[in-house]
Amino acid sequence: MHDISEYPSIEADVIVVGAGFAGITAARELKLAGKSVALLEARDRLGGRSYSKPIGDGKVAELGCEFYGQPGTISHRAAQSLGIETAKVYDTGYRLIDDDGKISPWKGMAPKVSAATLLDFGQAALRIERMRREVPQDAPWEAPHAKQWDSETMWSWTRRNVRTRGGRNLMRLMIEAGMAAAPADVSLLHVLNYSNGTGGFRAMTQITGGTLENRFVGGSQNLAMKMAEPVLADTYLNAEVRTIKHSGDRVRISGPGFEAAGRFVVVAVPVPLAGRIEYDPPLPEHRDHVSQRLTMGAAIKYLALYDEPFWRAEGFTGHVISHASPVRATVDSCPPDGTPGVLTGFVTGPAARQVAKLPVGERRALVLRELERFFGPKAAKPYDLLEQNWMAEPYTRGCYHAYAPPGLYTTYGTFLKQPVGRIHWAGAESVPHEYGSMSGAIYSGRRVATEIVGRETGEEPATPLRPSTTALSVEEPAR
Repeated sequence: MHDISEYPSIEADVIVVGAGFAGITAARELKLAGKSVALLEARDRLGGRSYSKPIGDGKVAELGCEFYGQPGTISHRAAQSLGIETAKVYDTGYRLIDDDGKISPWKGMAPKVSAATLLDFGQAALRIERMRREVPQDAPWEAPHAKQWDSETMWSWTRRNVRTRGGRNLMRLMIEAGMAAAPADVSLLHVLNYSNGTGGFRAMTQITGGTLENRFVGGSQNLAMKMAEPVLADTYLNAEVRTIKHSGDRVRISGPGFEAAGRFVVVAVPVPLAGRIEYDPPLPEHRDHVSQRLTMGAAIKYLALYDEPFWRAEGFTGHVISHASPVRATVDSCPPDGTPGVLTGFVTGPAARQVAKLPVGERRALVLRELERFFGPKAAKPYDLLEQNWMAEPYTRGCYHAYAPPGLYTTYGTFLKQPVGRIHWAGAESVPHEYGSMSGAIYSGRRVATEIVGRETGEEPATPLRPSTTALSVEEPAR
């Protein structure tokens, strides 16, 4: 890897902007296909929203994306191919639900709430499961009822289909904890599409059988670094791209102190941030509107470190869900050997925006008070408390992913991944399989590499590629 300050002028067949999973995959696949690449990253590290912090003895704490869900996902298969081991998240004992300040233990699939609440939420969740099966992951706007589902928010649907206050609270918790967004802001169609990528609506916040069940040993950033090995010599850090000029058969990408020239450019940064780059000539209005309307989720991740996972000895999994606390959920994030004890707390959605306004000391005190309320006095005394406010990250500006408001998919959806001249788009939000995840980002990187290699056979620049013309296969999920 190089610092961009040492390379003011770069030339390659393809310039890739952003070294998260999407950009790394695109650069890797293109180089394996015989193209020269330059991978530009604004940060001083690789991985994007994957960020693993060493905590001693070769172990890491995950400040960013952490879970890959079930075996067979795209990211899991990528890790297997690179010899990276996996580990299950601890899920033995009682979970906790915080229901309006009353904390109750529970086991099994259903939290301990009233029968009326459980039945009300359950029937709504089953309806969502049926609806999502009609939505194609790579083209949700083609669903039979796409216009109807994209014309309302998740909250308006909830108000019509969930009758009890408790059921509505659980539905709101699912969206705020599982998607880091408010139900009133998110299109119903987006929720259905995202649920497909997680393997089901309820799976969004589940450990066993859900998206939180498995992690990569050594951290998700280790996977990103392993994937980047073939292109490390072509990677440039501290390269903040501000301008992309595209005309004829050339692109020129520039930022403070550097310029990179090539035949194609892959923009592999979150869609809202892609809209902050200056394009010359300007992007078509439909593509510009996409970046204006797609919104990053709101999430602050806290990791409390203890000498040991005391909650395990007390019979708890470490998993809490709460619609009342700003800490919407917690999970046991201990290393595979169980030490040190690590509790991860997720402050998400509207609560994250409110907590972010507090001074650092007040934020920390608030989180520790909530952990103590969940787990008792021991939880209030970690030997370290790590905070990662993804909304404040200048090259991310939110997490877990960007979400679509009503009308975006059916009006602009096709433009999320359609090239503009020699500009191609990749990323976890470019409507891939397993939307918003590490797997989705990897999938999009393979797709965009396929597009560019296919264009070398004579396809028109803005014409969508036919599968028969592509040189690389885009790996489908195992589901």
